[in-house]
Amino acid sequence: MIRMTRNIARVTTALAALSVAAPAMAQDAERVLKWAHVYEASEPYHTCAVAANDALMAATENRLGIEVFPASTLGKETDINEGLGLGTVDIIYTGQLFAGRAYGPIAIGGAPFMFRDYEHWDQFRNSDLFAELAQGYKDATGNHIESMTYYGERHVTSNKPITQPADMDGLKIRVPNAPLYMMFPRAVGANPTPIAFAEVYLALQQGTVDAQENPLPTIQAKKFYEVQSDINLTGHITDALLTIVGGPAWGSLDEADQQALSQVLDDAAVCATDQIIAAENELKEWFRGEGVNVNEVDRGPFIEAVKEMHNGEMASWDQETYDRLQAIGQ
Repeated sequence: MIRMTRNIARVTTALAALSVAAPAMAQDAERVLKWAHVYEASEPYHTCAVAANDALMAATENRLGIEVFPASTLGKETDINEGLGLGTVDIIYTGQLFAGRAYGPIAIGGAPFMFRDYEHWDQFRNSDLFAELAQGYKDATGNHIESMTYYGERHVTSNKPITQPADMDGLKIRVPNAPLYMMFPRAVGANPTPIAFAEVYLALQQGTVDAQENPLPTIQAKKFYEVQSDINLTGHITDALLTIVGGPAWGSLDEADQQALSQVLDDAAVCATDQIIAAENELKEWFRGEGVNVNEVDRGPFIEAVKEMHNGEMASWDQETYDRLQAIGQ
């Protein structure tokens, strides 16, 4: 008994030392930047962001480090977006539709069925059009969009098969709390219900909503498949996360440190994008192995329903911007 107590004490001491040592790596830098997001610590967005700390410390000779705060620990999407300008956070991942609250045109990349496929999206993020939209956002907010990370194709999960728009009629579906996420559900007669990301699992479990929509890696990480029987491959949004540096933080850096931070954040975006693509290719069969119904969907009727709304009253971009996006890669 005494030996066991001593062993427990040794383990407890070791764990305590590790818990102190882990954040000390970033704290060894002269200045630590706070990177906040709403995703799980197991997801590539987080692990690639954590790895960015070492790279940034090396590139700046320990002048700058990064501490990453996952899973809404520094606030929900709206909170961390507001925190950029206040200086309470320095870097965030956020969806284009949340950034679109401050500068409407930047949201176009997050609208449903805006892209033909991944290649179209990839060409967009490297286009002059995206650079112009990022500059417009900076002019409006003072914050600096540095990178875009692939988030995956968003699919609808539910407790019944959804293979045509009529199957979504009256469906109460959770969407993120940004207006344009409501475009797809409204186009097909569903009832969009904004709920904070951290609360979605419980809302599905308790029947507060009937369905939700997210990419396959997120459905796995958030364990939504535990409380939903069907994953319907609607692929209605080719989604992405923006990596944004707050104006106060960006403006306080000299040119050399701005360049170092830019490179590190761009590398983190590539790191996460590659992992999400790999996961998407594997997860359909993984979900089937877990007993989930993974339903193939003819997207044509869904696309036709949504296209009618692309430049309607919900659009926060003009016709020229839309036409330029559609022309990319043609």
